[in-house]
Amino acid sequence: MPAIVRSNADSTPQKRRLRSDAAAAQDSQPSIPVKWKSPRRCTSASPNCPSNRAAIDSSENPGKSPLKKSTDRFIPNSKWSPVDTEQMRAVKEALHVSTAPSTIVCREDEQRRVLEFCKACVEQEKAGSLYICGCPGTGKSLSMEKVKQLLVDWAKEVGHQQPDVLSINCTSLANTSDIFSKILGDAQPRKKVNGSTTSALQQLQNLYSQNPRSSVMKMMLIIADELDYLITKNRAVLHDLFLLTTLPFSRCILIGIANAMDLADRFLPRLQSLNCKPMAVTFRAYDKDQILTILQERLLALPYLVFQPQALELCARKVAAASGDMRNALCVCRSAIEVLEAELRKSSSNFNLSTVEKALFEQQTTAADILRKQEIDVVRLDHMVVALSKTYRTPIVDTIQSLPQHQQIVLCSAVKLFHGGKKDTTVGELHKSYMDFCKTTLIPPVGSMELSTICRVLNDQGLLKVGQSRDDKSKRVTLRVDEADITFALQGIRFFRNCFQQFCSKHID
Repeated sequence: MPAIVRSNADSTPQKRRLRSDAAAAQDSQPSIPVKWKSPRRCTSASPNCPSNRAAIDSSENPGKSPLKKSTDRFIPNSKWSPVDTEQMRAVKEALHVSTAPSTIVCREDEQRRVLEFCKACVEQEKAGSLYICGCPGTGKSLSMEKVKQLLVDWAKEVGHQQPDVLSINCTSLANTSDIFSKILGDAQPRKKVNGSTTSALQQLQNLYSQNPRSSVMKMMLIIADELDYLITKNRAVLHDLFLLTTLPFSRCILIGIANAMDLADRFLPRLQSLNCKPMAVTFRAYDKDQILTILQERLLALPYLVFQPQALELCARKVAAASGDMRNALCVCRSAIEVLEAELRKSSSNFNLSTVEKALFEQQTTAADILRKQEIDVVRLDHMVVALSKTYRTPIVDTIQSLPQHQQIVLCSAVKLFHGGKKDTTVGELHKSYMDFCKTTLIPPVGSMELSTICRVLNDQGLLKVGQSRDDKSKRVTLRVDEADITFALQGIRFFRNCFQQFCSKHID
């Protein structure tokens, strides 16, 4: 068997070279003594090292990126630096509520219905009214800004006379009846408007009741946001506003926006009797997938990765379950970035090493350490948990976080069992999952009798539901609380946070 030697370039074993080759090598390169390295320190020599394994896999499968599957989604672009104030300002600005996104997603159907209604009014030169309702933060005002621009562009493209556009936020009115003065001032900009609000309404009624002498009068699109602000005791202003669209020569396309779903039914019953009840378009609360899509769309404008995908998904899931308010999701993401900033400031103040210590640290740093260091620079799951806990705090979360560790482990084991869509299990299966968890985390487990007692305690606290059976192992077990609440509560604890991250990575892979 040929002798094995180590080359100067790396530490991998090679066969002895021929004497002629060795002589040629000595002529071409000076002899340099090889510094011996411990096999444990020579991480780059191992084929299991991530960098070498990637090179091997890429040479065998050139079309496949071996590390992309599990780590690329978490590794930010090299340009991203959370300590860069300019980059941090750009991220916060992209996630600010007042920043209008370049594209409005997840509201295409609602925008299409409103735009088709406005197009029909412009084509027929006929007045009309539309009522847009929905919970706060569902994209109503933002969508109307898009519709307004699309309508003007469409009229210009097809050769119709472009309508005048008047956008009013009713909360800015000193008096509710001032809205008629604003409409009149836009309808007749050259004519001086009388200071009396009543006369402004009368002038509008006269203007739209008489046949205009010429066809110069243009269609007017009126977008009245926060319409419920106009609800007064006698509701006269709200009625008179919608009745403007029923006058014989009216040119108004009125779009009212409010949060109340049944505003037209409760406050405008007369309109239905006059057969002029406005058409309603409902903006429903965003679900988890829509919130996630909108967040990703906003972050797509940035040339670097800022959030771990699991962190964004947790934010979307929690906000969708609580309210579906997109503004809350944006605020939570900004808060998570501030948590990352605080962590970096704290770590930089504590990480003061000498030059020798730093050199030794860099020499011992492995590829896995580099990956972990890069993960520090993005908003992780634990940052999002802290941000969410500031916004949403429930008694269930407080109860779970105050439980003894083994009771928390039982809940964590139950969540893992039910993660695949399973509705219930048995105490025996739960005990097996609990034992696997303890074995993985090197925690001494409790016995089967103690586990049955833990299940009864969790049942009394309303977290688990344990059925009846003669044999304890055959008792059926179900969750009485949402899995997301348990996950959210336990991710606030460092021990369980690492366990959940490993669990999520296994399911993603």
